[in-house]
Amino acid sequence: MNPIEKKLHGFPYKIILGSASPRRQELLKSLGFSFEVSPTHTGENFPENLKAQDIPLFLAKKKADAFERELTSGELLITSDTVVWCDEKIYNKPADFTEASQMLKELGGKMHEVFTAVCLTSKNKQVLFYDTSRVYFKSFSNDEIAFYLHNYRPYDKAGAYGVQDWLGYTGIEKIEGSFYNVMGLPLKKLWDELMKF
Repeated sequence: MNPIEKKLHGFPYKIILGSASPRRQELLKSLGFSFEVSPTHTGENFPENLKAQDIPLFLAKKKADAFERELTSGELLITSDTVVWCDEKIYNKPADFTEASQMLKELGGKMHEVFTAVCLTSKNKQVLFYDTSRVYFKSFSNDEIAFYLHNYRPYDKAGAYGVQDWLGYTGIEKIEGSFYNVMGLPLKKLWDELMKF
C-alpha cells in the first residue's frame, strides 16, 4: 500500500464535518478522507470589535462549541467559516437580491481578502487556524450583476459570489493564495494540520 493510502486508511479519528456546505463536503472528500456530515447550528453573530481573520476564527470555534453532543475519544470534528473583507468591512452572506447587488458593486474593481478559518476539535484537543487569499475583481456592469444573481442565486456565499461559478470565471482577474480557500477550505493547510493532529 502506498504511504499516503496508509495515512488515509490508518487515520486515527472518525471525521465529522460540521457543515452543510456542499462545497466544503466536496473539498474534504477530494483529500481522500471518508467522513460523516453533521452540521452545527448556531447564529453567525460576532463581537463588533472583531476584524478581518478574527471574525472567522471566532465563528469556526463557535460552531465547534455548538456541536450537539460530546465527542468520543475517536472522533474529530471539523468546523469552518469564510468571510470576505474589503476596505475594513465584512461581506457575509447577502440577505436578498438588493444586498447582493450592492455587495458586488462595492467589490467590483478592487482587491478583497478572503479569510477561511478552520477549527479541529477532538475530545481532548482543539486546533484553530486560518488562511488568506487575495482576489482581484474587474468592475461589474449592472447587467452582469443582474444576470449572475438571477441565474446563480449566490445567497449562501460570503461576498455574494462563488469563485467556482460564472462570476468567478468572468470577473476574477487574479488570485493570490489558495483558490480552495476562497471556495471554503484551505486544503493544503487542512491536510498539514490533520497529519499533525
